[in-house]
Amino acid sequence: MRKPSGSTLVSLAAVGGTWAGVVVTWLLRDELSPNWLDLVLPLVAGGVTFLRDRFPVGVLIVVALCCGVYYPWARLDGPLLLLFMVALFTAADRGRLLAAIAIGAVSLLGMGIGETGSVRHVDDSQFMMITGWVVAALAFGGVTRNRRAYQHEAEQRALDAERTKEEEARLRATEERLRIARELHDVLGHNISLINVQAGAALHGLKKRPEDAESALRTIKDTSKDTLRQLRTTLGVLRQVDEDAPTAPADSLSRLDDLVKRSGIEVEVRGSAPELAAPVDLAAARIIQESLTNVSRHSAAGAATLELVQRDGSIVITVSDQGPGTAFTGGSGFGVQGMRERATALGGTLEAGPKKGGGFTVVATLPMQAVQNGQS
Repeated sequence: MRKPSGSTLVSLAAVGGTWAGVVVTWLLRDELSPNWLDLVLPLVAGGVTFLRDRFPVGVLIVVALCCGVYYPWARLDGPLLLLFMVALFTAADRGRLLAAIAIGAVSLLGMGIGETGSVRHVDDSQFMMITGWVVAALAFGGVTRNRRAYQHEAEQRALDAERTKEEEARLRATEERLRIARELHDVLGHNISLINVQAGAALHGLKKRPEDAESALRTIKDTSKDTLRQLRTTLGVLRQVDEDAPTAPADSLSRLDDLVKRSGIEVEVRGSAPELAAPVDLAAARIIQESLTNVSRHSAAGAATLELVQRDGSIVITVSDQGPGTAFTGGSGFGVQGMRERATALGGTLEAGPKKGGGFTVVATLPMQAVQNGQS
């Protein structure tokens, strides 16, 4: 069974109280016999009171007219004014404050004009008390409406904040997935490509030049070991099984010689690595690693030039080769894309493309102090 709403209960209480007042007045003043207005007007005003939520101004007008007729010409003078106060409060509470003020003012004006005649139904103190009730009903209606509007606005702000928090969480999750994808691409793509190149060299020289095959197999062993180490470190961060567990050292320009050695090609290094912020250091190492991998995989030169230059608070990394570049198709495109994402995430830039006269060049400009998401 559906429970009645609070508004319905208030209406029932107001109508019941009005009729109880009419009956009590009738019993106490048995010398008066009620006329038809004593029965009809409370019935009409009480009936329309149940519609006050849907038609607040219309109900207020009807109840005001009923009161305007009831008190001058009915005989019992029951508490019909209670329904007028309820209707007045409802109109103000439902946002019809100006209409409620106008109807309340007209009602008081009509009462005042009516009391100027020879017969007075209320004295001055009663008139002032009724005026106070009217003002109080209007004030309470306006206050409750403002309070409800404030609560609604607070709820909307809470919902907006919750949606914003969810969007930020999704954005952080997306950025983290991209970061992990770049890390795995750099770790696996570079080292497995190197293993593939060295395995091909070992098979080619296995019979003709066994010493070259032995060197290639040793490089494969070292590279695969390093791949497993870096992969274990990445997966360990994802699992977060033990925060105190030791992690393998990340690639860094401080280990540039080892990075160049593991590329499997001859690399001429020009310049030296300056002291960099940790995110910049890692990004620079990854960009160099990916660039040398592309030379190893796609260039027939077999050698590359790596240049490190400090310029205006930034480090400029240039990796170039003299190969024909005809075999380079860009692969899946994630290599260059990943390098560019690393650079732009730190507030830097990256340009990559073929050179005039043959070869391929990667130029990355990174701030020496990390600038991530617009903050240093």
